[in-house]
Amino acid sequence: MTGFDPDQINLAQAHNFIDGRRVKGRGAAIAVRRPSDGRVQADLDSVDADQLVEAADNAQTAYKRSGWAQTDPRGRMQVLRRWADLIEADAARLAPLEALGSTRTINEVNAWDLGYTAETIRFFAEWADKVGGEVAATTPDKLGLTIAEPYGVVAAIAPWNLPLVMAGWKIAPAIAAGNSVVLKPSEMTPFSIVRLAELAIEAGLPAGVFNIVQGDGRSVGDPLVRRPEVAKVTFTGSTATGAAIMAACAQTGPKPVTLELGGKSPQIVFADAGIDKAAAIVARAITLNAGQVCVAGSRLLVQDKVADQVIDRILAAFAAHRAGPTWRTDTTLGPIISEGQLDRMDGIVKRAIAQGAELLAGGGRATAPQEGSYFAPTLIANVDQRSEVVQGEIFGPVLTVQTFADEEEAYALANDSAYGLAAGVHTGDVARALRATRTLEAGTIWVNRYGRSNDFILPTGGYKQSGIGKDLGREAYLANLKTKTALIEF
Repeated sequence: MTGFDPDQINLAQAHNFIDGRRVKGRGAAIAVRRPSDGRVQADLDSVDADQLVEAADNAQTAYKRSGWAQTDPRGRMQVLRRWADLIEADAARLAPLEALGSTRTINEVNAWDLGYTAETIRFFAEWADKVGGEVAATTPDKLGLTIAEPYGVVAAIAPWNLPLVMAGWKIAPAIAAGNSVVLKPSEMTPFSIVRLAELAIEAGLPAGVFNIVQGDGRSVGDPLVRRPEVAKVTFTGSTATGAAIMAACAQTGPKPVTLELGGKSPQIVFADAGIDKAAAIVARAITLNAGQVCVAGSRLLVQDKVADQVIDRILAAFAAHRAGPTWRTDTTLGPIISEGQLDRMDGIVKRAIAQGAELLAGGGRATAPQEGSYFAPTLIANVDQRSEVVQGEIFGPVLTVQTFADEEEAYALANDSAYGLAAGVHTGDVARALRATRTLEAGTIWVNRYGRSNDFILPTGGYKQSGIGKDLGREAYLANLKTKTALIEF
């Protein structure tokens, strides 16, 4: 086993980033624990109310005076490309920093997270000189223009489950479009993002265009989105928090919002699917990042005639996982983010069993090389459609299984949810696959696969209580621009 020594990572620095430099927060200190062993890795220095105002004001000043919004589009593109290159070149420092306090293993960070974050920035950099507005069809004696402009200051609130990746989704389109950004990372995974900001300055991003404020949602996140300097808000997280942010933006704006929220995504396996491949995909879709992914495929709907075969293969895949700390390269199942989240998950599973559900695998803490918040991959059958375990977002490696007889029943079960973030369909029938994409109520439908690719052009976002607006794709870039109409009479 090789990896890195967690005790050799230095976190004794200021953790906010304002006007192009690290700034020591004057607010409450938050003890940040690493989920792999429960140890306090550092105290996070939150901003106080005055520093929050300073960060928002600094971002607005940078938007107006730094020249970033007025920089020629290809100039912005070049800065963002250099930023992406620096992220990849900084892997030896950035990857352990990301893995240390998060649920992401060092293997996953090196193999996917860093490169994906860099490519997100490159993708949106390419849009900088592709969108500018339109000439409208008017009468010959007039010239009608639709002009695209940045909003100004964008407030971004990123989640803890994939810190760098999710921050990239938020900041890359906003900055590429010419906006300034004030980002609040999760207080549970706050440290790697500040290094990201330092690299941005090294790449040539003007000071103040990307500021970071640390703290919890109540003392920092809520007042941030209410700041009068903030013209747009983007958030990824729970549905309840998203609703609160939307209300705050309505009260203090109104301000446009992009919200990627909770999910309870179904995976439908038909009898004509390749069973081995489908089962492997289903198992990975709920154990990736220990199930702590908004699009996790947490509801298995399998055609009754192949249910036993699929379940047997999933059980074997679950049993093969090795739980362990994020800094070990032999870990295949990382920790749950906190003891509180693990206890919540455990309570949901226990209540399901008490109500008559059948536990096929897992259902409690996973065995790991050391103390930490680890939960075993769990499979639950004979569940009630209205139960908490089927309807509620668990955000862990807990998979329910239900059977169906035909397409109509499969789609009815899949759509019977308040959420609509993603869905998976496994079938060898092309016509059935196309029917599924039309029938399923979700923002993303994967067929014979499950999970994101490097096709950044494909937007992501939810239906129903899974959010509004889109991350990634052309839509995400356009969401960071407002339009002005001009009509010129000759």
